[in-house]
Amino acid sequence: MSTDKKLTVSTSPFLHDKATTPWIMYQVVYSLIPVIGAAYYFFGLGALAVLSFSVAGCLATEVLFSKTAQDNGKATYSFDKIKDGSALITGLLLGLTLPPGFPLWMAFLGGVVSIGMGKMIWGGLGQNVFNPALVGRAFLQATFPTAITTWSPPDGRYFEFRGNNIGIPFFKAENVDGVTTATPLSKMKFDHYFTDWQDLLFGNTGGSLGETCGILFVLAGIYLIARKIIHWRIPVALLLTVIVFSGIFWLIDPLRYPSPVFMLFSGGLMLGTVYMATDLVTSPITPKGAWIYAIGIGVFVVLIRLWGGLPEGVMYAILLMNAATPLINKYVKVKTYGYK
Repeated sequence: MSTDKKLTVSTSPFLHDKATTPWIMYQVVYSLIPVIGAAYYFFGLGALAVLSFSVAGCLATEVLFSKTAQDNGKATYSFDKIKDGSALITGLLLGLTLPPGFPLWMAFLGGVVSIGMGKMIWGGLGQNVFNPALVGRAFLQATFPTAITTWSPPDGRYFEFRGNNIGIPFFKAENVDGVTTATPLSKMKFDHYFTDWQDLLFGNTGGSLGETCGILFVLAGIYLIARKIIHWRIPVALLLTVIVFSGIFWLIDPLRYPSPVFMLFSGGLMLGTVYMATDLVTSPITPKGAWIYAIGIGVFVVLIRLWGGLPEGVMYAILLMNAATPLINKYVKVKTYGYK
């Protein structure tokens, strides 16, 4: 019987960790399952359709960019890239920023832009400067401003499409169900009406798919922090900034300015705080930098909501601070061990 043993020689690093890229990505996907369930509960089949088409656009574009040329001159496409879950998350987050009655072809196009312009044009996973889902959302906001600001109320129609879900591409759409509603932020902005905080907390309001049930985002954030997927500094600093900054104006004139609770749970702040501001690629890498980054987002959110031309400011606030992240990383560094 042979007793020969093989000696394996390899280079560093030698430490192994379960926190691989696919593991991290799918932990985030799992945390989104209750949020998707809430979106279906409030907005029905239209919500699932919008999410499906935005995910399909992201996955298709990811595969398209995997094209490689073979020796025989034929191009092949690989499905390995989509297995890490990054494109799936981008599609889900993009879909959650869209109205339930959004045309499905537009949602698909948004997914294409999210991956193509938000990720691949920079060099692929880990190279992008801006959050890909927000790049797609910004494109849709600029290209289809009417469709992206047409909201359907939560009315318990579980097995029906909404608004212009099945609209024909590039043709003028008409609101199929004829029922629209205003979001809490638009009511605050244009009518000076403040939605009850309980409706905001449990999701009984109009808005994007990810503006439902704020309590679920709190629980999702706690889960991701506990699993060490995201760090607590960014969400805590961002939310504290919004509370303090908006609270100052609320104390000055509570009839004119909304309360900090309203600011926290209205619009897409909780979605952006938990899932987009904490993006590992587009946020600073140092603790001090994370505080600066998050405080900047919080200040921009309040400024845009109170005095900007649009009711919501989360998307623009995060994108602006994404652009500032390389500068923050350059000037806010951790002290090198052993260096005086």
